[in-house]
Amino acid sequence: MTVPLDRHDGRRYAVELHPSPERVSQLRRIVAAHLRHWGLDLHVDPVRQGLDELMANVHRHVGEATTCVVELRWRGRHLTASVEDNGPRLPRLLTAGGGGLARVAALSDSWGTCPTAEGKVVWFTRSVESPQDIFRVPRAPVGGIGTAELRREPPPRPLPFGAPAASRESLADAVA
Repeated sequence: MTVPLDRHDGRRYAVELHPSPERVSQLRRIVAAHLRHWGLDLHVDPVRQGLDELMANVHRHVGEATTCVVELRWRGRHLTASVEDNGPRLPRLLTAGGGGLARVAALSDSWGTCPTAEGKVVWFTRSVESPQDIFRVPRAPVGGIGTAELRREPPPRPLPFGAPAASRESLADAVA
């Protein structure tokens, strides 16, 4: 069962779950929702793919009966995703096959492992910028095909209610 832990603040989320395929699909949705809530839409797919690999490693090497803790942390310019489990063996990067940690390394800026008292933590980071930190300057549309459609006349000014049609025409001529 997926149980959110009490370690929430605006930019940190952790969840404890079994690494079964059903729970991994739920985790994908949870991760996507949190990253989109934080405005990190561009990082949803790579982070989900990296966590898929880490969860598959837990399932394969530690077992489905164990529980693990998945954590997301966003600290300014870096997003860290980690998986903690109770498996004693630290993972190794194998270059053959292109999966596992090689895939995590390709999807991230950095990654690593850290032994804990109960097992280990495997983590990866991605450089991110929050949308409000990106400098934006309004720009005029670039000329090209179809730009004539973009140049529209301003809407006509409203005329007084109840004015006869002839006076409306004369008012419109006077305004123009």
